[in-house]
Amino acid sequence: TACAEVLKAGATAEEHALGREAGEGPAAAARSGATAIFTGFGVGVAYKLAMEAFRLWKDIPEKVFGAPLAAGSIAAEISPELLGVGYIIGPKIATTMAGGGVLAYLVLIPAIHFFGGAALGPVAPGTTPIAQMSPDDIRGAYVLYIGAGAVATGGIISLVRSLPMIWRSLVDGLADWRVRNGAAEAQARPRTDQDLPPRFVALGLIALVAAILMAHSLRMNLLGAILIVLFGFLFVTVSSRLTGQIGSSSNPISGMTVATLLLTCLIFLALGWTGPTYYVTALSVGGIVCIAASNGGTTSQDLKTGFLIGSTPRAQQIAILCGALASALALGPILLALNDASTVYVPLVSAPATVHAGASESATMPAPAWRVPAAALAGLPSEHIKGPQASADTAAYRVWQKTDTAGGPPGRYLVDAGGAPRYLVDPGINGLHRLRPDGTTVNKFAAPKATLMSYIIKGILSRQLPWSLVIMGVMIAVVLEMCGIASLAFAVGVYLPLSSSSPILIGGLVRALVDRHLRGRLAHRGLSETELIAETDRSPGVLVASGYIAGGAIAGIGIAFMAGAMSGFNQRVVDFMTAHNPFYNGPWSDLLALIPFILLTAGLYLSGRLARAR
Repeated sequence: TACAEVLKAGATAEEHALGREAGEGPAAAARSGATAIFTGFGVGVAYKLAMEAFRLWKDIPEKVFGAPLAAGSIAAEISPELLGVGYIIGPKIATTMAGGGVLAYLVLIPAIHFFGGAALGPVAPGTTPIAQMSPDDIRGAYVLYIGAGAVATGGIISLVRSLPMIWRSLVDGLADWRVRNGAAEAQARPRTDQDLPPRFVALGLIALVAAILMAHSLRMNLLGAILIVLFGFLFVTVSSRLTGQIGSSSNPISGMTVATLLLTCLIFLALGWTGPTYYVTALSVGGIVCIAASNGGTTSQDLKTGFLIGSTPRAQQIAILCGALASALALGPILLALNDASTVYVPLVSAPATVHAGASESATMPAPAWRVPAAALAGLPSEHIKGPQASADTAAYRVWQKTDTAGGPPGRYLVDAGGAPRYLVDPGINGLHRLRPDGTTVNKFAAPKATLMSYIIKGILSRQLPWSLVIMGVMIAVVLEMCGIASLAFAVGVYLPLSSSSPILIGGLVRALVDRHLRGRLAHRGLSETELIAETDRSPGVLVASGYIAGGAIAGIGIAFMAGAMSGFNQRVVDFMTAHNPFYNGPWSDLLALIPFILLTAGLYLSGRLARAR
């Protein structure tokens, strides 16, 4: 709805400029809409740059509680995009998601700490004693599995509820195929109901399956391709449905991916396919279905926008295909470049490791005693050091992917001609080592969901998945459904960090206050409930929130590239701006950081209260 309003405002302004409209009303509406969206965009960009590029204040204020709620915590990622998302999806879904986060951070994590804190050693699947874990450590070791079980169950329940709609869609699709076989009937269809022909879709499906089977890096087989088609068809439908219910921003693509991985790995386990090659096959199935479900939801969002402004679906679908192809070709090199820019090659030395700020940030590591067998060296690929460390060592090494924990952590290693490991390759995405040997700090890109996916694949195929935790999540979703509460949004809140759902909650509460104010102003007009909802959806607040989302997201991408391309300059800026900044590292920094966020929230509230120009 917000996208449609932006397009309408722009079209109205253009028509007025060309002399097709008379009067100031449409022009005023266009100017008001354009002003709202660009104001929100500018504020989102400026706020994000000030917070993350120049570090004027903390981006995630946090409060960790002591006894009697030890290990409980609250935090908020005070970004403009999450605030805008909460405003757009509204208070109902926002509060439900935040409720899941409260359960995770103020119930489950303190309970795990309370019952497991007395254990002297690690409690599986954790690797360190619970008493020594932070709230995020407990979440990563235990609560993520609970959240995965809840999200998978909520997604499956939603899928079951969608089966009648899936069946009707299939029947309508077959009927549409028959109608389009008649040229006269096809020509009689209105422009706003003309889609790409079903034959094109069928040929595209066959071509995609063939390309997947021929891609050697995917380690794909015929069963995997069949599972992609099956799960892709089902979860694309679910994603499209959920996009209309809770919005594309809160569409639990990760939950559908988890469900795909669970079912795929269970099938592989039943067939005895448990070798490392099948890990890649299962990941490829889950990754492709994930992308299909994501595209399904966003395509539905795009087509709904087109429906609201009277566009031709066929033209939109062609544009969507071009966009999908362009992103597929562009995003791979972008992600590789970001990863290479923040990759740290940790030297493995015989002397004790130099530790600067914890074991995960060591500039060097002790050389392990293991060696790669000579028989295996010949078949290993060759690689040079890349990125900022390339000039310090230009030798060629062999790449060894260590999968076990014997003699050292698993990971990617560079080994010399004798099979001795010389470097641990710590990736920029989801890596742990933030210091290079020269002392420069590296910004890493967190990928907790990718870690979870690897845990699921290895856990099931190696028969080591903590099913007790997963089933706890399943039962949470079941209990919610028994209480008549849709479990999926709540389960997403359990899975996501509370820092992500709390600003969404704030945005939803702001929307509730704005809607209450606007309803009072519009009460005299005698509008129906549907008309009231439409009016509040067209308020300037929705446009400003959309600008927050766009501005914050684009600024975030730019900040990531600048940090990778000019890491030294970026580090100097960070050191200078945070040296004596009470908003960033002072004793009251968590509270002081809320001041700019409160101003950002107040601006959204005041813009939402404005009457929509007519």
